[in-house]
Amino acid sequence: MRFCRTVLKDRNLATKQPFHQLAQKKSFLPSAVLHNTVRCMFIQTQDTPNPNSLKFIPGKEVLESRTMEFSTPAAAFCSPLARQLFRIEGVKSVFFGPDFITITKESEDLDWNLLKPDIYATIMDFFASGLPVVTEEAPRTDTAPSEEDDEVVLMIKELLDTRIRPTVQEDGGDVIYKGFEDGIVQLKLQGSCTSCPSSIITLKNGIQNMLQFYIPEVEGVEQVVDDDDDAEKEANST
Repeated sequence: MRFCRTVLKDRNLATKQPFHQLAQKKSFLPSAVLHNTVRCMFIQTQDTPNPNSLKFIPGKEVLESRTMEFSTPAAAFCSPLARQLFRIEGVKSVFFGPDFITITKESEDLDWNLLKPDIYATIMDFFASGLPVVTEEAPRTDTAPSEEDDEVVLMIKELLDTRIRPTVQEDGGDVIYKGFEDGIVQLKLQGSCTSCPSSIITLKNGIQNMLQFYIPEVEGVEQVVDDDDDAEKEANST
């Protein structure tokens, strides 16, 4: 599968056509330049296929090559930055990528123009403080190879890490390997992909097709939902 990318020469940035062809990505939103008496920080924002998620690019390393998702304030106990972001009214979840932060708001009724100033200020103040993004060792990525993996699982993890995850991260999310059984690859979507209306299209038309093309043993892909996500969905439905 080939992913289309178009270079914006005047901004030296790139956009791409995501897995899900039905979700049209908009151009970059106006960026924010934040000033204080010591320094200035240039934070860019980028739309994601999920209208309730926005990608913030601070121009600084966030989590090196790792990703971390915080679906509740309680889950952010190990991250001073995530805790500060959750204090902003309307923030539903926080996701850290290698060089970006994806914020998901609580509902479509909330205006991003009202949330963004507080998010900009929080990110700027945090990086000026010199505090670590996470204070405890983050769990290893579930796509990392292990001694128990057979040849097929190793191939799946390698393809996820080298071809699929980088593309999904461009949309402000991530995909984590959770298992392989009876020809079915179990994956967990994170960040902007978690509640994206096009997540099923992402799985079936993008990830599944690529895995099946390179690995004949793969018969399908299914999304795994954690217990916390199940509880949240049940609470929202009542």
